[in-house]
Amino acid sequence: MKTSNTILGILGAAAAGAFLGVLFAPEKGSETRKKIKDKSKDYGDNLKGKVDGIIGSLSTSGKDIIEEGKAKFNQVKDEFNAAKDEAKTVKNNY
Repeated sequence: MKTSNTILGILGAAAAGAFLGVLFAPEKGSETRKKIKDKSKDYGDNLKGKVDGIIGSLSTSGKDIIEEGKAKFNQVKDEFNAAKDEAKTVKNNY
């Protein structure tokens, strides 16, 4: 979690720096507003891409965990059935 907080802090600082740089640039207000709009869209798209990547990673991890759980369940079920069959064999021999 510390790495993600650091990355978000760096991205936030970069966005604030870019925003302030655009605000204090010696240009017309309409040009400045257009730059702010364009930068905001770029940052939004970038953030959306990162969030989609994180969600995809979590989704893949979740599927892997579910598949591993199913495999373990089937293994335990097979071991239980084998023990049950062995117990029946022992019971029938006595």
